[in-house]
Order: sequence, then C-alpha cells, then structure tokens
Amino acid sequence: MEALNNLIFAIRSAGDIASGVIMRLHNAGFRRIVMLETPEPLTVRRKAAFSEAVRLGKVTVEGVTARLVKTDDAINGILTCWNAGELPVLADPEGSCLAELKPDVIVDALIAKRNKLGTSTKDAPLVIALGPGFEAGTDAHAVIETQRGHNMGRVIRQGPAAPNSGIPGNIGGKTIERLLRAPCDGEFITKMDIGHRVKKGETVATVGDTPVQAKIDGVLRGLLRSHTPVHTGLKLGDIDPRDNPEFCSTVSDKALAIGGGVLETVLKKFLCPSSDNSTQQEDVS
Repeated sequence: MEALNNLIFAIRSAGDIASGVIMRLHNAGFRRIVMLETPEPLTVRRKAAFSEAVRLGKVTVEGVTARLVKTDDAINGILTCWNAGELPVLADPEGSCLAELKPDVIVDALIAKRNKLGTSTKDAPLVIALGPGFEAGTDAHAVIETQRGHNMGRVIRQGPAAPNSGIPGNIGGKTIERLLRAPCDGEFITKMDIGHRVKKGETVATVGDTPVQAKIDGVLRGLLRSHTPVHTGLKLGDIDPRDNPEFCSTVSDKALAIGGGVLETVLKKFLCPSSDNSTQQEDVS
C-alpha cells in the first residue's frame, strides 16, 4: 500500500470534470497529484473546479485546497504544496514539468473531443484519457466513457469512447436549452454570478451588444467571469433546472462517475498488476 501512496499523478486540466477525477483520487488516499492548466481557464462551473486557482492563487473545493505553483520553480513548488496537504496547479498546458516530475499516471482530462495534446501510451506507465477522440490501446491504456447514460464512467480498454453527440446531457429533463452560448465574437459581460436564479427569457449577459437570454428557469450552475473575451458558440453558462443552489459548489454526478472509472483503472494497474491486460480487454461501452 505504501507504493500506492507514492504514486504521482499528472492531471491535464483542472476543470470541473478533471476536478471530479481529482476528488475521487484524493478521497481514496492519493495525495501526490499535480494539475496542469492553461494560463486563462474557461471553466464554466468555476465554483466546483480547481482551475480557479490559476486566477485566485488558491481555491478550495469540498474541503480540498489547490494552490497555484510558479512554473519556473515547479518541482520545489509541487513538493511544498504536497507537504502542506495541498494540491499544486501549474499554468503549464504543454506539460513542461512532466519530464522532471516523471508521473506514474497521466490523465488527459481536457474533454476536447479529440487528442489535442498528442497523448500517447508512451507518456507514462499508465495513461488514461477521458471521452471521445481517443483510442484505448493507442492514445491511452484506457479511455473512460464520458457520455451520460448507461455506460458513463465505464472503462474502455480497447477501442474508442462513444462519439461526441453534440447534445448536452439530460438534467431535469433539459438538454441543449440549459446551456448559454456566445451568439457572436466579443466581450462577455454579466452582472450575475453562479448561484443566481434566472427566468426563461431573462437577459443573463451580453456579448458585445447582443443579449444572452435564459431559455429555461433555473439556477446558474456555471458562468464565465465577466469581461472574458469569447468566440461564437463558446459555452458561457449552464442553467440547472433542478433549482438547487447547493449543486453549484459541489462536484457533479457526472464528474464523480468518470473519476470512479479513473480510480478503477489505477487500482487495477497498480494493486492487481498480474490481472492488468489493458491492451487486450474487450470494449465494454
């Protein structure tokens, strides 16, 4: 078990789905976790994501604290965080620290719908990728299904995840209408914040001179920061029709389910190595 506790994890992203993965790992006793983010995260569910540490310097989600570490002294900063019981976040999307860090596990948690980073099974002893755009056995040792439904969170050990449907998951009977998207390029401006209740037809924000209106009643579960430059079609916010503000600051069921798939894959690899045959398992999706 001591060897398990010493495993080093590099999570490429600190958004809301990545944060669910991190919570699963952290709550299972893994502490040597590093998050790699962009210098300007566009996380919508900001109150349930460690990516906010890039902007704020430090953030706590469900009792777990993450702190921004300078990339020019990455390893010392990482060790300082771990010794303080905190999780380090680096604005290092290229993963320049990985060669020195030598992680045992890399998780591509960008949810980019494609292999944007060139993720490969050669990157670490165990490489896990989330969602469509990845092939288990080639891009990663395992792919975790992210599409809502019967197979969400399942571990795929050979083949791809389900293709991107382009339709958001059903929450409270609502799918595409619960999302707010940029109607044009411009600056996103809003006076509202996550947790505010909105009504159908209410103007939530503007992009340039164009209003962004709610299509349903509910609670703003996610919202970009005001004054963020955006492009047409970018996700700006998320309205939760279940009307419970408490859901805004906690990791979602989807993120936890996907995190469970990651945890299962890690334990299979390092706790039961004799049974690990990740390139020959059947696709269970």
